[in-house]
Amino acid sequence: MSVPKSETTQRIAKLQRRLADEGLDGALILYPIDIYYFSGTRQNGTLWIPASGEPMLLVRKSFARAEQESHIADTRPFPSSRELPLLFSQEAKRIGLTFDVLPVQYHAYYSSVLPGRKFIDISLINRELRSIKSPWEQERLRENGRRLAEIFAQIPSFFVPGMREIDLAAELEYRLKKADSEGIVRTRSFGMDMVGLTTSGQQAAVPGGFDGPVTGAGMSAVCPFGPSTKPIARNTPILIDYAGIWNGYVVDISRIFVQGALGPELSRAFSVASDIEAWLAEHLRPGAVCEDLYLHSLGMAQAAGLGDHYMGYPGEQARFVGHGVGLELDEFPVLAKGFQSPLQEGQTLALEPKFVFPGKGVVGIENTWMVTPHGGEKLTTLADEVVHV
Repeated sequence: MSVPKSETTQRIAKLQRRLADEGLDGALILYPIDIYYFSGTRQNGTLWIPASGEPMLLVRKSFARAEQESHIADTRPFPSSRELPLLFSQEAKRIGLTFDVLPVQYHAYYSSVLPGRKFIDISLINRELRSIKSPWEQERLRENGRRLAEIFAQIPSFFVPGMREIDLAAELEYRLKKADSEGIVRTRSFGMDMVGLTTSGQQAAVPGGFDGPVTGAGMSAVCPFGPSTKPIARNTPILIDYAGIWNGYVVDISRIFVQGALGPELSRAFSVASDIEAWLAEHLRPGAVCEDLYLHSLGMAQAAGLGDHYMGYPGEQARFVGHGVGLELDEFPVLAKGFQSPLQEGQTLALEPKFVFPGKGVVGIENTWMVTPHGGEKLTTLADEVVHV
């Protein structure tokens, strides 16, 4: 399903208003998924959006496909370095760039071919605009949440006692692909590669560099996250945490499975995680401050005597409990320490309170939610309890 032209027109208009408010003359959009967001095509190129007037898309490859997909009337092949400056008015002195994803090499190139311009970071503006989902985007995310929940509901039917973590991951990923999930989990953070998590027992509760509460043992030192080749043991928690991607939009879910039963400590921690998620979901309302929600969740974990295990390996915990989702997995808003922005209606985010017990395993829950005036609307429509397989 292609993005409607009305969507990209509205998005460009909102960005132009923000550029004008900040005294900028325009923005160069260089990051592929941002180009798609504003133009409707993800081909390799550069999108120029002036603070007023019509945008221009310069395409390196494939121009033929961009011509078919782009909603930008002025879509043309990328010019030579000598011709490029002639396309920009001399009045365009203050130009926005998304520094959060901009390679130094790109900055150097545009500084050399557009001398005398001042380049200004618009990362925050871009991410704030993208965080608020239009009604069209909201429907895509609702549909995706239902589809991902349906696939997760199938997991007990293909679980085999004694199977390895990697085998269970392969069975799930096969079904995701058969259901047309695109499989590419886009992230904005530098170096954060991932597909999904299928991990169990002590393999789940290991430290790792991934910016999240759970890493998994992985297959090697160069792939130090996700499933391992270890067999899944009885009476240990199995964490399955995956994104589903349809029409570019990401939804995120995780559930705990077990063959046998969880011990009392892990069962209690799962109950606390469920209580935290329920409280957070109730307070996903416009105006709620992201940091306040995170700190309250941390307080609930500490009050239960589980603060040292909350959101990661003890001593190396992640300092967030929720992250925005959309065209990327790590969008705004973030329910995190230091993130003091208020929530806005139409934002979508994954809540994932989890507890890590070294040597024993991980328990917790994750669902994708939408911010509404009445609290969070659950998009991943699946029961939250521990699933026995």
